[in-house]
Amino acid sequence: MSVYIIGAIVPLVVTLLLRKNSNNGKKRGVPIDVGGQDGYAIRNAGFPTPLETAWEGVSTLAELFESACKRHGNKNLLGTRKLISSEVLVSGDGRSFEKLHLGEYEWLTYAAVFQRVSNFGYGLAQLGHLRDERVAIFADTRAEWFIALQGCFRRNVTVVTIYSSLGEEALCHSLNETEVTTVICGSKELKKLVEISGQLDTVKRLICMDDDVPSVESPLEQSGRWTVKSMTSVEKLGQDNPTGADLPLPGDVAVIMYTSGSTGLPKGVMMTHANVLAVVSAVRTIVPGLESNDVYLAYLPLAHILELAAENIVAGVGSAIGYGSPLTLTDTSNKIKKGTKGDASALRPTVMAAVPAILDRVRDGVRSKVDAKGGLAKCLFDLAYNRRLSAVNGNWFGAWGLELLLWNLLVFKKVRAVLGGRVRFLLSGGAPLSGDTQRFINICLGAPIGQGYGLTETCAGGTFSEFDDTSVGRVGNPLPCSYIKLVDWPEGGYLISDSPKPRGEIVIGGPNVTLGYFKNEEKSREVYKVDQKGMRWFYTGDIGQFHADGCLEIIDRKKDIVKLQHGEYVSLGKVCISRSLTDPPKETTLLFPCCQLSPAD
Repeated sequence: MSVYIIGAIVPLVVTLLLRKNSNNGKKRGVPIDVGGQDGYAIRNAGFPTPLETAWEGVSTLAELFESACKRHGNKNLLGTRKLISSEVLVSGDGRSFEKLHLGEYEWLTYAAVFQRVSNFGYGLAQLGHLRDERVAIFADTRAEWFIALQGCFRRNVTVVTIYSSLGEEALCHSLNETEVTTVICGSKELKKLVEISGQLDTVKRLICMDDDVPSVESPLEQSGRWTVKSMTSVEKLGQDNPTGADLPLPGDVAVIMYTSGSTGLPKGVMMTHANVLAVVSAVRTIVPGLESNDVYLAYLPLAHILELAAENIVAGVGSAIGYGSPLTLTDTSNKIKKGTKGDASALRPTVMAAVPAILDRVRDGVRSKVDAKGGLAKCLFDLAYNRRLSAVNGNWFGAWGLELLLWNLLVFKKVRAVLGGRVRFLLSGGAPLSGDTQRFINICLGAPIGQGYGLTETCAGGTFSEFDDTSVGRVGNPLPCSYIKLVDWPEGGYLISDSPKPRGEIVIGGPNVTLGYFKNEEKSREVYKVDQKGMRWFYTGDIGQFHADGCLEIIDRKKDIVKLQHGEYVSLGKVCISRSLTDPPKETTLLFPCCQLSPAD
């Protein structure tokens, strides 16, 4: 019996001591004196100056990729699932649903991908695409997207990224404003481009990622306006006519990334190689144990900086990237045929990026299944979850040691199987993650969540919660590449002199801050500033407050503040609407004027 007691107590004591030593009073961010507008600035505690690169001799994304391919040539890089069969099911109400049976992952090595990337770059030049012309990639996330991106980088061609779901008006605006001459797309997107061909001013070439190019190409080619090629044929053209690389400099524009355009037409953010590399390097240094043995599941839009940066990080360290989609992610996803594997089960990733909506869906799915089972299964789950929650919240008498191992085996192992059973780290970004979801994922998946805060304008760089930070409601301390500064916004009642926590508008500075908006100098001057030391700063419009350990919390947004007719400022994010569900809508009652809010609100 004494053996079992020791087995239970020793892991508990060791865990608690390590936890106490590692987190008690740990400073994650420290104050720093910076230039520009007066404010309260914080840097990462482990980096006295902003990090620009984590790889010796690497200053661009093209150099990073080439270096990784030389070091990891025989390792797997890009994996894709082949379609085995597809069928359409019709429900009782007449709606049809496509169900897919997908095979196991088939892989390309680093060496094979590098050859395809080089060939594509050569082929692009042979097609007549000039260095100072721009390419747009308009497609869902897939291996060909990554290959096309790297191929353009090796020719120092700026890539315009466009969401595959973008509407017609925004699509035309993005392509015409950047004067794109070559569009790389999937067959689905090619058909959409054909429909709006009369509205596109500068496009000359379409390159289809699919070998089976849609028949709509013929009228276009016959008209002489566009040349339509498959990506395979472009790579073959480059293989037969190698021209050598034309590598970029750190200050060259790598990407013009169009925002989603939630308020009017989208704006194109100009990102240099140095901008993106700074964020890639910063995240590389703070994700625990990120090395060449990891497997990353890619399913978020590559047109978003979160996914683009994540894939460059994974490739940079020699890990593998397996491609999936939100509709085929798990065994129960909408497009997965019953009885077959989703992407996570087939790939069994160790690292994933996610947006809160995906994590909320995982949480809700697990909870609904547990509730449906009821009985002993539900009792066990609730007991295990509450015991572990108590431990995560710092209770010494929560589930630690052998009890934790027991619950992992009996309860949480089944939950972890939803995402393949091997996930050890999750990166969440794109929107605020609720504390409830963060705790649920932490406990059920047994993996830390690195919640980040950043914007397209800062290449997604800003703050990032460290793996041992189990707090909720915050977005972490500054990334090693960034300084975070709060500046007074007296109109909204937020001041850096506020007690007990300094509050103000969040301003991000560092090598990750982008050049500005394409062909929009007025807006760029409004939100981008350069201080007397030459550092670029971006004014986010978000309101934040610093905690004592140097971590940031987002508490409001300037656009959510309105001024009433008597001069009082009110936060729409803190509005309370009170009416009976059976009553007709009444005038909204605005409570909690922001100037009276305490830091705890």
